[in-house]
Amino acid sequence: MQPDTANQTHTAEFVLVGFAELRETRLFLFSLFLTMYLLTLVENLAIIVLVRFDPRLHRPMYFFLTHLSCLEIGYTSVTVPKMLAGFLGVAGSQRISYAGCLTQLFVFTFLGATECFLLAAMAYDRYVAVCLPLRYAALVSWGACVRLAAACWLGGFLTPVLPVYLMSRLRFCGPNVIDHFFCDASPLLALACSDVSLKETADLLVSLAVLLASSAVIAASYGRIVWTLLRIRAAAERRKAFSTCAAHLTVVSLFYGTLFFMYARTRVASCISFNKVVSVFYAIVTPMLNPLIYSLRNREVNAALGRAFSCRSWKGQ
Repeated sequence: MQPDTANQTHTAEFVLVGFAELRETRLFLFSLFLTMYLLTLVENLAIIVLVRFDPRLHRPMYFFLTHLSCLEIGYTSVTVPKMLAGFLGVAGSQRISYAGCLTQLFVFTFLGATECFLLAAMAYDRYVAVCLPLRYAALVSWGACVRLAAACWLGGFLTPVLPVYLMSRLRFCGPNVIDHFFCDASPLLALACSDVSLKETADLLVSLAVLLASSAVIAASYGRIVWTLLRIRAAAERRKAFSTCAAHLTVVSLFYGTLFFMYARTRVASCISFNKVVSVFYAIVTPMLNPLIYSLRNREVNAALGRAFSCRSWKGQ
């Protein structure tokens, strides 16, 4: 992804500052982020293994949950290992090539957009389960689940194509220091020597298209769910129906809250240091919390965990 000869950049690599301003606490931050990263890997791998080997979890909701766990693992692995190496001062850990920077931006955006679409697909699954239970098997068949998941991954992959292409056309001939812990669009645009107005406009439109399209599906699905729940007279049945959506709704609130704040804006980041804190939240904290939210608020996942760790389970009884 190198620019053409007419727009040849003089910057062969970038330097990721990371959290250099917190040098005194780098060992504490390294330990904290390493712990969070390892927890993210273990929790999400546990979800994948549970769903794969427990027949009682072979249902559409958990099929989508395994895809979400795969996304969370990739999402954090794109940025966190290099950031951790930077805390330790590993040689070359803060440097990233021009092509590597654009690749990191592409993959991170691709996985983030895929998660938006996947959360929308999961909202649709919950809508059918609560509002159209008699048609659930027909509307959310395994074939439909596979097609929905494939559409989410494809839509996510196509999302960064234009923004990253436009980024590759910009000239970077001045400072090469990125005040961030990964190659995000806003700090990169701040270093460009050429006009970034087209790139900013494209970023805004693509981000809003992904966020608004996916959040519209989620809002419509939960609007219908709420309407259906209000018509259920028995409080126990209402609570049971809502409990099937509570974990997903919590994950959606965390994920979309930070994304709308970060990307649905018209200007290059106004306060990069604050943006780094928010980026840590949606790139590290949220992927760690999501499996906990699903396991703590989901009786079936809790039961599957209990079976996995019981003596009878290990004996194959």
